[in-house]
Amino acid sequence: MTPPPGAQPKQAQPDPTHPRPAGPGSYLLAGTVLTDGMSMDNAVVAVADGRIAYVGPRAGLDVSLTDFEELDVPPGSIILPGLVDLHCHGAAGGDFPTGDAQAARTAVDFLHRSGTTSLLASLVTAERADLLRGLETLRQLAREGLIAGIHSEGPFLSHARCGAQDPRFLRDPDVGLLGEMLDAAGGHLRSMTYAPELPGSDAVVQLLAERGVTPSLGHTDADARTTAASLTHAAELLAASGQGTVTRPTVTHLFNGMPPLHHRSPGPVAACLRLARAGTIAVELIADGVHLDPETTRMVFELVGAKNVVLVTDSMAATGLPDGDYELGPQSVSVSGAVARLQSNGSLAGGTATLLDVVRRTIDAGVEPAAAVLSATAVPAAIIGQGNEIGSLRAGLRADVVAVDGNFGRVLVMRAGELLAA
Repeated sequence: MTPPPGAQPKQAQPDPTHPRPAGPGSYLLAGTVLTDGMSMDNAVVAVADGRIAYVGPRAGLDVSLTDFEELDVPPGSIILPGLVDLHCHGAAGGDFPTGDAQAARTAVDFLHRSGTTSLLASLVTAERADLLRGLETLRQLAREGLIAGIHSEGPFLSHARCGAQDPRFLRDPDVGLLGEMLDAAGGHLRSMTYAPELPGSDAVVQLLAERGVTPSLGHTDADARTTAASLTHAAELLAASGQGTVTRPTVTHLFNGMPPLHHRSPGPVAACLRLARAGTIAVELIADGVHLDPETTRMVFELVGAKNVVLVTDSMAATGLPDGDYELGPQSVSVSGAVARLQSNGSLAGGTATLLDVVRRTIDAGVEPAAAVLSATAVPAAIIGQGNEIGSLRAGLRADVVAVDGNFGRVLVMRAGELLAA
């Protein structure tokens, strides 16, 4: 059975007679391994010195090299790479856009422990000073390795499709402001959402590509032709940039923040699906059961393939907490039944599910588990140029490992070889 959107699943409880160690060490986990779109039954994952030492059949592990401590996980456990979320605004009462460092650390700690071992901390549209302050705060977390970088959702977005973005602070693309934002981020801005129909968007996309930042089309009222032209141009600029890290443009939460698909006015959705199927771009899906119907999630996976989908949460401060009143940047939000809406107009205002919740609901929608995991691990890791460090269970990569039970409930989480408390 699928829990209601935002509900926290019952987690497997540790056996008190076999307490789990904390801190880095040499560990062994046994179970079914899901990584890189593949499934390996009766496999083991070995970890040493914060790195993955071996993945495969137990018989292939040379135990004489390291004294591995086998971690006690329930029979039938499934072992995944640490999840990678490219779009989240906070959790556990912490709101990344506020620029409050301690609140941001609280959110990051919760997200790590929930299985999202890598993430981009997302900002929202706000006043210039607030944007710069938020970037300066988050760049310190990136320098410490707590986050993989920063995502700025705006401010160059459509008034017609602003969603939960505060329309007072939306503006036409401005390379001067973008330059200030890039400087404030100190090289850690990894993604920016933009609307391609706004005047000056091409110049913004060009500067993003030159600086190794992923252009992410979204919150747009553009037609299909404008959408396709902008994304194709962005892909060409990234290929020619010489950065060698950012692989392709993305689409911010496909379907949300854009006109719906219509047979006589296909809008951005049609162009995005076509280009995703071709592998030119990747599309974000907030597959939490609130932002998308499960049938929509399944349709997109079947049309474009898991390697062209990035599962995201769009999580906000209420994630992991009860219903109530919260903030999303400059906007006030009420959460009822785990659904977050702006107090001002009732628009959806981010998500309250963790990425592990989203993976579970994607599977419940009919997507194969290995495909759902791929779209929450290796695909987003490659998008931000970190596929050789995170997102997969392969020897030499950082030891980010999540063990789940048969219902994809959290059993344990390891980040860089360190076990994290539930």
